[in-house]
Amino acid sequence: MAEHLLDLTGKIACVTGASAGLGQRAAVALAAAGAQVVGVARRAEALAAWADATGARAATVAADLSQRDQIVQIAAEIATPFGAPDIIVHAAGINTRETADDVTPEGWDVTMNLNLAAPFFLTQALVPAMKAKGWGRVVNFASLQTTRAFPGGIAYGASKAGIGQLTRAMAEAWSKHGINANAIGPGFFPTELTGPVFADPERAARNAAQTCIGRNGELHDIDGPLLFLCSDASAYVTGQVLMVDGGFTAK
Repeated sequence: MAEHLLDLTGKIACVTGASAGLGQRAAVALAAAGAQVVGVARRAEALAAWADATGARAATVAADLSQRDQIVQIAAEIATPFGAPDIIVHAAGINTRETADDVTPEGWDVTMNLNLAAPFFLTQALVPAMKAKGWGRVVNFASLQTTRAFPGGIAYGASKAGIGQLTRAMAEAWSKHGINANAIGPGFFPTELTGPVFADPERAARNAAQTCIGRNGELHDIDGPLLFLCSDASAYVTGQVLMVDGGFTAK
């Protein structure tokens, strides 16, 4: 039985932010585990390239999740290729890196809409179908900044701290219906979002040294934790933030 715990054959998954980085890696991992995967992002060409490489188990929805008035329509488009998702992974995000003195209302709003409001309202729109099946998995993307303050991270950090509580509140609301909600908190991985960090070799080395393992993350490091939280392996796990950071937050 244990060998089937991570098997997602027959499941339908949706991954936001699937055009690049950890979102695309999540989409790749879920498809490799047998799920049919709908990738959502703004960049249609990048999504199409992922879908072409993945094959028949992939579909795409090009959309801007920061536009809250479009969420219900986006949810309907997500359910069109394969049916309503059993699994939703919220990897889409933005970090404006505005300092506290320079935060703008526009930067604040787009950060909160994409990083915090979209995971809730999109899940809310997809939950009824999960309830009907009696099974669902929600995986939010938290951050080191869910619990720690970084320079230039006022809006981003506030949104990711909110993800921690959103995850717990989702679990309280929906786990009784078989819908488990958890979050992954990545450390430093080489993605577009962390490009400024890895562009500075000394800074990247300092971050690696601060982990218990002694290195920064590699994209494949997300696969196991993600599949655990998206599968029957996590049947009795909900409302948790799993830090996938090499022990960065342990020191």
